Amino acid sequence: MLLLSFSLYSQKDSLQFGDRYAEDQIYASISYAQFYDQPSSISKSGFSFSLSSGFIKDFILNKKGNLAFAFGLGYGFDSFNHELKVSQVNNSIVFSSDNSITDNAFTSHNLEIPLEIRWRTSTAKKYNFWRIYTGIKFLYNISNQFKYTDTNAIPFVFKNIENYRKIQYGLTLSAGYDEFNINVFYGLTPIFENVTINGEQINTKILKFGLIFYIL
Repeated sequence: MLLLSFSLYSQKDSLQFGDRYAEDQIYASISYAQFYDQPSSISKSGFSFSLSSGFIKDFILNKKGNLAFAFGLGYGFDSFNHELKVSQVNNSIVFSSDNSITDNAFTSHNLEIPLEIRWRTSTAKKYNFWRIYTGIKFLYNISNQFKYTDTNAIPFVFKNIENYRKIQYGLTLSAGYDEFNINVFYGLTPIFENVTINGEQINTKILKFGLIFYIL
């Protein structure tokens, strides 16, 4: 699978305490996103993307200042173009695959809590440097929506599906030099709970690949 994305990165001066300094930052990212570990009856997903922004606090772990722990709070938006159909039968939500529907989109709004271990070659006055930030990000779903148009041009909208997992998490990696920094999110939790399609458990997870922009 070829993953594409775009973003920017900026690094300016930090809080300075002698040789120690902290990189408290506002972050923003834009990523190409895809579902993976899909059911066998779902053949593909269309172009999808993800946006996120928030604040992350830096705690220095050594005197040199090149190793730190960080945690933050932010907001994330996901938009997926997919083949999974949501419908309501006898007051129950049912999932199926339907190639005849159009404008089949899923969107979600999430609170983000990133936790990172950070390594960098920066100093308190050196702003262009190599960095590797890795960790885990927790997501709390605020709202979700599935919508599509059927063959009779009738629109359907399903909001806040109960089977959508409220709390999710995944591994993160941000790495690069100066403004060129990749950002990867590898979801570890299925986005649905107790959901099947044609008797097969839906274990769909999320993968994101893009670049990230930090502002002090």
